[in-house]
Amino acid sequence: LGMDRRRAPAANLRYGRRRFWDALYRREGAETREWLGGLSRFLPQLEPELRPGDRILVLGCGNSALSHDLYKLGYTDVTSIDFSPACIAAMRARCARCCPGLRWAVMDIRALAFPDASFDVVLEKGTLDVLMVEETDPWDVSPQAVASMHRVLAEVSRVLRPGGCFLSITFAQPHFRKPHYAQEAFGWSLRHTACGDGDAGAFHYFLYIMRKGQSLDPHDVALGRRLHQPPPLPALPQPSAPPDDNEDYLLAIQL
Repeated sequence: LGMDRRRAPAANLRYGRRRFWDALYRREGAETREWLGGLSRFLPQLEPELRPGDRILVLGCGNSALSHDLYKLGYTDVTSIDFSPACIAAMRARCARCCPGLRWAVMDIRALAFPDASFDVVLEKGTLDVLMVEETDPWDVSPQAVASMHRVLAEVSRVLRPGGCFLSITFAQPHFRKPHYAQEAFGWSLRHTACGDGDAGAFHYFLYIMRKGQSLDPHDVALGRRLHQPPPLPALPQPSAPPDDNEDYLLAIQL
């Protein structure tokens, strides 16, 4: 597999590097940048999975307003992490007065510094897509990318309480992303729904919902077991409308 694998475009590789994000956040500070859009775009699908008292962990918060907006809606127990110190410093300063209850921490999503069963909800929006920036063929994902994804998801499962929920928002189509999530080792069920803009020709996003302590559907179990040998399907059509500038990198990489 690895010998003849095509190299990802150089522009994609920067998204996996901490120094790129540090430079971005030093330049932008806490100015809001929304990968995949703001909370209102996904709230109808998210809200049924959330309760006001939930302990929520936001992975790869960046300078999104997601944590702030959750707080303002009444979800006040929110911890947000990012591996960029520049990002966390900017966001902590920005929200110190308006949302003093929010917590911020510099942390690697591959090694969460929280005890087991610390959260009711773990939420990510476009963060896991960065793990795929070096991939060029979504049908032939490298062992390294599979291992990185598994490591993060194992950490997410560990910090979720029994009955807790992992919510993942991404451009990634189900036949590409579900095999990664459908691993019995994580001890959760899996379902998904399309969300975002639903007009003809517009972009769809996907919300993946994993509930800790529930069983996977047998079909999803089979998908997970065939992670390295997905069935061949025709190429997906290209979107008919240009993406928003803030979403360029998410569409450019193979998710």
